Amino acid sequence: MAVVPKRFVVWPAVLVVFAAMLLCRYRVHSEPTQDKQALLSFLSQVPHEKRLQWSESDSACSWIGVVCDPTNSSVYYLRLPGVGLVGQIPPDTLSRLSQLRVLSLRSNRLSGPIPPDFSQLKLLRNVYLQDNQFSGEFPASLTELTRIVRLDLSFNRFAGPIPFSVNNLTHLTGLFLQNNAFTGKIPSIAPPGLTDFNVSNNRLNGSIPSALAKFPASAFANNLQLCGGPLPPCSPFFPSPAPSPSLPPAAISTHKKNKKLSTAAIIGISIAAGILLLLLILALIFLILRRSKKKETTKVQKPPAIAASRALAEAGTSSSKDDITGGSAEGGERNKLVFFHGGGYTFDLEDLLRASAEVLGKGSVGTSYKAVLEEGTTVVVKRLKDVAAAKKEFDQQMEILGNTKHQNILPLRAYYFSKDEKLLVYDYMPAGSLSALLHGSRGSGRTPLDWENRLRIAQSAARGLAHLHTSSKLVHGNIKSSNILLKQDNFDSCISDYGLNSLFSNATPPNHRVTGYRAPEVLETRKVTFKSDVYSFGVLILELLTGKAPNQASLGEEGIDLPRWVQSVVREEWTAEVFDVELMRYHNAEEEMVQLLQIGMACVAIVPDQRPTMGDALRMIEDMNRGGDTDDGLRQSSDDALRGSDSQTPPTESRASPPGVTP
Repeated sequence: MAVVPKRFVVWPAVLVVFAAMLLCRYRVHSEPTQDKQALLSFLSQVPHEKRLQWSESDSACSWIGVVCDPTNSSVYYLRLPGVGLVGQIPPDTLSRLSQLRVLSLRSNRLSGPIPPDFSQLKLLRNVYLQDNQFSGEFPASLTELTRIVRLDLSFNRFAGPIPFSVNNLTHLTGLFLQNNAFTGKIPSIAPPGLTDFNVSNNRLNGSIPSALAKFPASAFANNLQLCGGPLPPCSPFFPSPAPSPSLPPAAISTHKKNKKLSTAAIIGISIAAGILLLLLILALIFLILRRSKKKETTKVQKPPAIAASRALAEAGTSSSKDDITGGSAEGGERNKLVFFHGGGYTFDLEDLLRASAEVLGKGSVGTSYKAVLEEGTTVVVKRLKDVAAAKKEFDQQMEILGNTKHQNILPLRAYYFSKDEKLLVYDYMPAGSLSALLHGSRGSGRTPLDWENRLRIAQSAARGLAHLHTSSKLVHGNIKSSNILLKQDNFDSCISDYGLNSLFSNATPPNHRVTGYRAPEVLETRKVTFKSDVYSFGVLILELLTGKAPNQASLGEEGIDLPRWVQSVVREEWTAEVFDVELMRYHNAEEEMVQLLQIGMACVAIVPDQRPTMGDALRMIEDMNRGGDTDDGLRQSSDDALRGSDSQTPPTESRASPPGVTP
């Protein structure tokens, strides 16, 4: 038998390895040909803006909004929000993307029903179709996609019933159907992981299933006749009549005797009720006479309260005049408001007690009332709760706040302190808060907040906060959009609720509901600093740019907080998806938006020392390239905001500007 030389044995193995290398190289540089043709077919049949340009000569994996798998053999993600898509989704186009995981077509003008062939997208996990004009019944094809985790069909024109087949989506964690025209009853939807749910602003009726009663009332608001669960209980239309038992003949005589006894009992009860009613009337007359006599001796005109009795009831309190005035043990001085520099007001505490009022809101430090005095003056009275500071410490802090003056800081006009009541008096700002303006109803008839005014609000708020830090040496401690109040004439903003943290135990007000604004170190130490204010201001900038509230549940695909959501989107190099859809029309301001986004991201750095100071943040905003057509008010120098301080740096804080920020 002939012996084969070794060199001939090695060659087949070398050829196999070489072929494998060629195959790997081919796969790495492969092209998702079928998916590419499906996308081109979709784009050719759907009108769209010119900004979405897919070149057939380029790889589909390099197109805007398209993300492929690591081998570039399939399309995994298709994100086309706010790109001006118009009309219906043609069949046999997107349904051919068999490996698709995420589909985002939100904020376009797509219409008509969802194609039935969407049922072929078996691997789809996240579907975002909100803010379009889709119509028809609930898409039956989507209920066949059992791997869906989050489904958003809100702000469309879907109608008809919500099908029970939604329960096929056993992995569902978020279902958003608000602002459509769904009718009928809500089926018992109970996927085990469902944490976010909203069917508000539809035409639903009937009782809310017990499986959905865990969600807040706002998730079911503005429907026809929903009841039960978080809403008021359902009332039966036809109460069951009481049974009328039939008596055997032998018991007829006994029944007659019982009937006579019952009549006698009824007469006795009637006599007793009459006597009791007479006693109640006499007692009521006695109380009225006694109260009238007391009024004459004390000359009290009406039951005192900081606001109308109805407002106090809503606040959950029941104060007497001794509660408000602190009694007479410590003298008449406790009966007075302490004013700062007059403020143009001439009322006293008694005038405030007689004012008509309404609750404006309940915050983390207390309840705010709009009080209209008898002479027509309108002020805001904040009733603090759970104050731990003693009177001396309280007076000292109020002196600091009352002497803080800046055009972008809401002035404290007066305060009142007693054992049971602590009141602060501010000017009333009829234009309301940034939170209400930014997150109010976005339906038809709403005037969008444009880019110029958003930038003006951010800049004026930065001026006020920088002045607090540098001139007054005050930490705000509670920056959020509801504490940014707007001037009615020019959209300048004023910051409110500043410098109150030191009045409460553990430095941070109890029961704080706005963790989305809180810096990571504050959540651990419960101590606010200048740098934690900068973090909160950075979140505020991101809120202005994205239009998203930091504490909303459906913030992003993963339900993460606002800074992390923005970071994840920017990291995927799809920055346009970050910005509020209401800003998409300002194409000439895209560079400025990106600059402000960079400043906001610098402010929300995890490490406090890597954040800029508020003075630096203000300078970066004012150094943005605004062009030659900007009014002088918006270009005011940051030195004006910092004027009055010997040092431009808050005490014990670093001014180091974080790397990677391009003003």
